[in-house]
Amino acid sequence: MTTLQMNQTEAAIGSSTRTAVEHVLTLDCAEAPGIVHAVTGFLVDHGCDIVDNKQFGDRRRGHFFMRIHVASEPAPEPDVESETERAERAAERFRKDFAPLAERFGMRWQLHRHGEKRRVLIMVSKFGHCLNDLLFRAASGELPVEVVAVVSNHLDQQSLVEWHGIPFFHVPVAAGTKPAAEQRLLELVDDYDVELVVLARYMQVLSDELATRLTGRTINIHHSFLPSFKGAKPYHQAYERGVKTVGATAHYVDSELDEGPIISQQVMEVDHTFGPEELVAAGRDTECKALSNAVKWHCEGRVILQDNRTVVLR
Repeated sequence: MTTLQMNQTEAAIGSSTRTAVEHVLTLDCAEAPGIVHAVTGFLVDHGCDIVDNKQFGDRRRGHFFMRIHVASEPAPEPDVESETERAERAAERFRKDFAPLAERFGMRWQLHRHGEKRRVLIMVSKFGHCLNDLLFRAASGELPVEVVAVVSNHLDQQSLVEWHGIPFFHVPVAAGTKPAAEQRLLELVDDYDVELVVLARYMQVLSDELATRLTGRTINIHHSFLPSFKGAKPYHQAYERGVKTVGATAHYVDSELDEGPIISQQVMEVDHTFGPEELVAAGRDTECKALSNAVKWHCEGRVILQDNRTVVLR
């Protein structure tokens, strides 16, 4: 074998063993001709292979939404050994090159590493079924999250959280201590570099200021179909109305009580034989599933906010 053949063989081996870098591009903008052509053309020009593509044109509102999962194989860089650093450099170049195209169409857009775990802080009160479900799904790899901390105004779930090896913070809330408690939460969000706050049956209403501060970064589970049966004891309200289904709604938190943009809902059939306690028990599974779906879709870059609605590209 000649030296040239050896070099070509080594190059081919190096190319075949390099791991492809995968990212998710999410964007939305006003509808206009040529958006898909421009985006896919950009991806081809930058050596990206489209693994999955979801898009939606809202013709009523004249708005376009798109989520693309792409894989690429960046050119080798002698000064880069870490795959993580190589992926970060590839993302930086992608963002820099994509910015003019995004500006041309007035896009809101984000680029995330595919499969990257988002840093999540969970808040809970006394009921632990949603918390337990999220911790299990995170530990089993079903959710692309790293639960970095759990905050509670009660001590009921401390042993469960610490069994999972996750820091637990008891932050009591009373009428006179609520501002201090919310300030403590914000400190933890900053200290743990939190990307998403999940209210897993946290039975305290966030202040308008805090809800605004965490807009688009906080998901709540409400044990009812919003906007029906808001506030306390929704299952008891449902019982009084003789409902034939119970359900749960996972939504983003905003300054209006239980009025934030809906991400996921689940339903279960019931009948006249169900009392309030049976409705509560029946609703627990719907709460867990609705919340875990919402967290998963958010962390996978599938949820796009538009005004008081969401588009979920699944």
